[in-house]
Amino acid sequence: MRKFTYKIKDELGIHARPAGMLAKAAKVLDSEITVSLGDKSAAASKLMAVMGLGIKQGDEITVTVNGGDEAQAENAMREFFEKNL
Repeated sequence: MRKFTYKIKDELGIHARPAGMLAKAAKVLDSEITVSLGDKSAAASKLMAVMGLGIKQGDEITVTVNGGDEAQAENAMREFFEKNL
């Protein structure tokens, strides 16, 4: 299992468009990706669950990667967050 934290820079936080892009990116990976904010968490591949976290600009989230391609998946998720959020 690998984890990293990321501080959301997008002024709108994780709203519908980036949540959809995140879900699409997470679905192609072999590892299970989980996004957590405080005591709430959601599978990154579930659009509505991610939006339900209510992640806003400035929030620090934890991304957990668990599975067969952890190193590759972690790098892909880090890159996704840097480019999109």
